[in-house]
Amino acid sequence: MRVVVCGIAGRMGQRLGNLILDSDDLELVGATERPEHEALGRDAGEVLGRGACGFTVTDTVATAQADVVIAFTSPESTLVDATACAATGTSMVVGTTGFTPEQLAQFHSTVAAIPCVFAPNFSTAMNVLFRLVEEAARILGDDYDVEVVEAHHRLKVDAPSGSALRLAERAAAGLERNLSEVVVHGRQGVTGERTRQEIGMHALRLGDVAGDHSVYYGAPGEYLELRHHATSRDAFATGALRAARFAVEAQPGLYDMGDVLGL
Repeated sequence: MRVVVCGIAGRMGQRLGNLILDSDDLELVGATERPEHEALGRDAGEVLGRGACGFTVTDTVATAQADVVIAFTSPESTLVDATACAATGTSMVVGTTGFTPEQLAQFHSTVAAIPCVFAPNFSTAMNVLFRLVEEAARILGDDYDVEVVEAHHRLKVDAPSGSALRLAERAAAGLERNLSEVVVHGRQGVTGERTRQEIGMHALRLGDVAGDHSVYYGAPGEYLELRHHATSRDAFATGALRAARFAVEAQPGLYDMGDVLGL
């Protein structure tokens, strides 16, 4: 299976590229970076700290020779790459977060005619957590307050993380609430007593944390914490490659990791 990795010099791009090179059934055939990035024009293998791959890093995605394109970049770059994939019918795996509602609508429209796995988190364990969070909320009900706390590295540009938003959405679904109506992002000053309906969201940015997410359910006398801790980006990269294998065999449509994992 021939793979193009967008954002090859980034944290996820590096892990994806190296895992593809180490794989028996995957072939790295292209790599991109944003315009004016120092990796442009260099051999992709050199950028990955490996031997020469025989092709250079470009600022546009070449889909003609690819079976699947993997993008963990910016919303703006991903929209451009999605347009290129749609034009050639090339499958996509997208882990980009931080879309505005308008960008998200444009993305959904663009990839509607191709197989695309789009998820805020590609970790297998995290996707199990999504299911557990909704079920726990349904069982515990309105007697338990819900708070979501996430931590990521200091260079992450969007907050809260896409995974934290998905966790809050699943908790809200389990409680039959509309998240947009009850979410509270942090607290400051004299906020008054916590309402029974609200779901709190809190984002930490520090060091090189790969990803840490906790959902708390609290009632008088006890609280329950459901937590996922990523010790390296391999958890996300291996999941993305699993999604890539799924995408090249799938019919056109928008999928998430629940579909890939059969959840």
